[in-house]
Amino acid sequence: MDHHEYARKGSQRWLQVAVNRDPESLNRTIRSAMGLPGSVEIQWMSPLESHSFAEYRDTAALKRCEITLERRPLADFWPSRGPVWDGLARTSRGEVLLVEAKAHIPELVSPRSRATEPARGRIEKSMREVQETIAPKTVGVVDWTHTFYQYANRIAYLYLLREENQVPAHLVNIYFLNATDVGGPSDPVEWRGALKVVECYLGIGRTRISKYIHKVFVDATPLIAVADQPYEV
Repeated sequence: MDHHEYARKGSQRWLQVAVNRDPESLNRTIRSAMGLPGSVEIQWMSPLESHSFAEYRDTAALKRCEITLERRPLADFWPSRGPVWDGLARTSRGEVLLVEAKAHIPELVSPRSRATEPARGRIEKSMREVQETIAPKTVGVVDWTHTFYQYANRIAYLYLLREENQVPAHLVNIYFLNATDVGGPSDPVEWRGALKVVECYLGIGRTRISKYIHKVFVDATPLIAVADQPYEV
């Protein structure tokens, strides 16, 4: 098998290492956060060393997860070049895991959508639909296509899969601890404080799909040693 180097630093690097060098430790942490029995297996679809650590978006991501949107197609909801998923996985029970990873708090802040018309119009329409459905009190007060846009559009995709297509999808947000290469937090309390701000701003503290959004805290310290086997970056 051809070998490929890990990303140089940050959440992309540590997720690649965790998935490909110590997946069971990662899976155990995810099962605990999701309340899954230990007997449930998690199969990673990306980022895989055997696939050059490829990350997927749009229909490629759906195909990778073996998803067919029969009730409402992706093209009806979102323009092309949508979110790129840090990781994708499936459980032995059929759940689909859409994975986002962060290694330091500034990553939570994302710029507004850079899409141009007509794509921007479609995004704004879909985001407003999601906002009206799960956080109606924020409509007219907070624009989900501006501050924290990345976090909001991941929720929009979860809405498309779960609410519109009845796909058993979950949004799994992995927050690395002790990612010293990017000066990341060492305590989950730091992450939780920052995330509280995001949730309050977007009005998503408690919504109809909150139970399908999971916070997973993973210590990067043990990954440092395994990252050097067999690669040197």
